[in-house]
Amino acid sequence: MSNLEQLLRAFEYGYMWRALLVGVSVSISSATIGSFLVLKKYAMIGHGLSHVAFAAVAIGLVLNQAPLLFSLPLVVLSSIIILKLNHTARLQGDASIALMAAFALALGTVLVSTSGGFNVDVYSYLFGSILTIRQTDVYFAIGFSVAVVAFLLVYFTQLFSMTFDEDFARITDVKVSRLNMVLAILTGVTVVVGIQAIGTLLISALIIFPIIIAMQFNRSFKGTVGIATVVSIASVVSGLLISFVIDFPSGSTIVLLNSLVFFIIYSLRTILGVR
Repeated sequence: MSNLEQLLRAFEYGYMWRALLVGVSVSISSATIGSFLVLKKYAMIGHGLSHVAFAAVAIGLVLNQAPLLFSLPLVVLSSIIILKLNHTARLQGDASIALMAAFALALGTVLVSTSGGFNVDVYSYLFGSILTIRQTDVYFAIGFSVAVVAFLLVYFTQLFSMTFDEDFARITDVKVSRLNMVLAILTGVTVVVGIQAIGTLLISALIIFPIIIAMQFNRSFKGTVGIATVVSIASVVSGLLISFVIDFPSGSTIVLLNSLVFFIIYSLRTILGVR
């Protein structure tokens, strides 16, 4: 059977449609939220929370609880703790993220190594598996994506001001602390929602890569967010389909595609001398 025939067969399976719907929803959420995080120089929060998600999944499996439902409150709580540490413990954003990520990764590794083995494939949680996505996950991912877009549209002006100058935003009566809190919570939920399609260790790349690629085009902020969203959706859909054909982990395939696109665009800009 040719690769094209295999690609067409992908749409015959219900799990592939579920994966595509969840993937597109996660790509929209991660690209729009990532646009603000990257420009706030807070992009690595996704990386830190992905390690927290790994530890949370490990704890859930040890306790025989639903890993994703167990992960959601822990990851959201961790995102709030990172934000609080940044403001109250005299730590810069990257330091608080590194602190949380190191602790979570160590905890998750210890649990995995001492548990005597799980009755599920931990590998699927680390790098994504489209076979584990359920219909309820689809509903949740779509609903969350709609909520994220609605929030960003309503508070776009305040978020834009806060992203580029928090002090000015405070002077103009923008509720900076509250918006930062909501942004941190949305980031945490995005990480958890993307675990099954992308994996705990790779979901942070979907928050960072699309906006970095979009910034290479040097457009306006709204244009950059739009390009990042298109890039994110295209990479997720392409990655899921390619992973089905060649039997690669879905998350790894998506991240590799993003890396390849960034390398090509950056190389062309360098060769052509585009500023």
